[in-house]
Amino acid sequence: MNTLLVIDMQNAWLNGNTPRLNKDGVIARINHAAHRMRQQGGKVIFVQHCDADALDNSEAWQIDKDLIIVEGDGRVNKTACDSFTDTSLLEQLKASGTTTLFICGMATEFCVNTTLRAAPSHGFNVVALSDAHTTGNRQHLKASDIIEHHNWIWANMSVPGGRTLKLQTVAQAFPE
Repeated sequence: MNTLLVIDMQNAWLNGNTPRLNKDGVIARINHAAHRMRQQGGKVIFVQHCDADALDNSEAWQIDKDLIIVEGDGRVNKTACDSFTDTSLLEQLKASGTTTLFICGMATEFCVNTTLRAAPSHGFNVVALSDAHTTGNRQHLKASDIIEHHNWIWANMSVPGGRTLKLQTVAQAFPE
């Protein structure tokens, strides 16, 4: 089974003071990936970060209104960059028989990267959706450079235990 993880696409970070690179395009591509994943019998899980900026069930914590969530989609609350740490994610994935994770979301260099790197160690193959993650400019690096850098790392990274890590665009992973 395949599962799409949509990480931290929440109001607190998408609609705050720091603009997110190609936010609308990323949301459209995530919606396409989620639609195709559901059509193919896979699962979609929305991961939501909880902290002082996004208190559980607050408006800031909510998933962006333009992302399409349907009945049957999973939810996971987390408090660390790694979506597996102290959450129900691993249990949900094992219960569904997931073998491959398609990973997308916000922020490239924090929660997306950390979860993506942890997933093979938990026994999953990974597809990093190269055009479905975003971040904002940082003091030392532009968002486009952060995304380009992480896509390069993920395309060239070794993973343990015979697992795979592939980098694909949404169109490559979920063709029409």
